[in-house]
Amino acid sequence: MSTPLQEAAARLRAAGIENAAREARWLWEAARGDPARLAAMAARRAAHEPLAYVTGRQPFWSLDLEVSPATLIPRADSETLIEAALAACPGRAAVRRVLDLGTGTGCLLLAALAEFPAAFGVGVDRVPAAAALAARNAAACGLAPRAVFLAGDWAAALAARFDLVLCNPPYIDSATVPTLMPEVARFEPASALDGGADGLDAYRRVLAALPGLLAPGGVAVLELGAGQADSVAVLARAAGFEKPVLRADLAGIARAAVLSLPSE
Repeated sequence: MSTPLQEAAARLRAAGIENAAREARWLWEAARGDPARLAAMAARRAAHEPLAYVTGRQPFWSLDLEVSPATLIPRADSETLIEAALAACPGRAAVRRVLDLGTGTGCLLLAALAEFPAAFGVGVDRVPAAAALAARNAAACGLAPRAVFLAGDWAAALAARFDLVLCNPPYIDSATVPTLMPEVARFEPASALDGGADGLDAYRRVLAALPGLLAPGGVAVLELGAGQADSVAVLARAAGFEKPVLRADLAGIARAAVLSLPSE
């Protein structure tokens, strides 16, 4: 007779889930040994709901974060932005104000606050449920006293200037979004994926606002989609920035663009 864990693995395998045995073990741990809960979670995963949504958790940088369908699931590729920010701001104590545009789970802002001990952060997301989730994550990580989260349209409601601005905008062109793997296309929020006809709509909005958001000597770090480095560089130069400094992810893809304004 098969065990509940074996049955869950078989169900995932039959649904075409890669690493079915490993994911079944993760589900078993999340179900805390409850076979009925494990079966329900395995059914959701077999329908290609992302594992992070099924378990409600996702690691990022040094953090363990709550996730929900209101937000994009944090990816390891996005950790490249934190690496780029640390390289661009070696004087960690000098970073006092951090802004995260399109904060989602709060992963970028909270990871930055964990690394810049003197900083206070603001996270903005147009989805109120995402801003509320990010606030819960800040509390769970012990960072709530140093962070505030707002529901708003990019930087429209902000008047302050920041030493570091982080942003992972939607950057997939509209025609491609429906063709993505089902875990993404069917379950993750389209508003966090769809970057318009050419994938660059959000960059245009963000880059136009950035010069008024950066403190003297401040830097912005934007996530890039594969093959977008040149296009974003053109937009950045038009907005008054110097040539971006690029940082590749583990796959060798230019994933982060570090932007600064010319020195006066």
